Amino acid sequence: MDRLWAPWRINYIRRKKKEKGCIFCRAGKDRAAPCVIFKTQLSVVMLNIYPYNNGHLLVSPLRHLRDISQLKDDEMLDLFKCLARAKKLLRIALKPQGYNVGFNLGHFGGAGITGHLHLHIVPRWSGDTNFMPVISDTKIISQSLEELVKRLKNADR
Repeated sequence: MDRLWAPWRINYIRRKKKEKGCIFCRAGKDRAAPCVIFKTQLSVVMLNIYPYNNGHLLVSPLRHLRDISQLKDDEMLDLFKCLARAKKLLRIALKPQGYNVGFNLGHFGGAGITGHLHLHIVPRWSGDTNFMPVISDTKIISQSLEELVKRLKNADR
């Protein structure tokens, strides 16, 4: 049997009851939330705790919106300014060679959370796709979430 060491998942496993409400709304209200990288008056940037790749961030408006068409102009501008800042932090902290950036809109568009608009920024490196996902349906994330949050929060200081 193959084993993949993922000690940060123990908190999820031990959780007695599922938290209620929207993760983006909760993160937007709690500046000290462990997954929040930074917050503005209109947006929040947070770590995806189920990442596609190390450094996978989520950028969301604070206002609970389902679709891009509901964004006001100032929210749209702030969202993309946060995206640019998040990309800068990732560049400084992790030095990726590329990025995937995008929205998954609606359940059939791939959105895991359909009720609150958010975009993904996923850092990419040469060789970050390998045989593990293909052969064993396993993705390896090589850094703890706690260490990553510290590096990103300190990246532009």
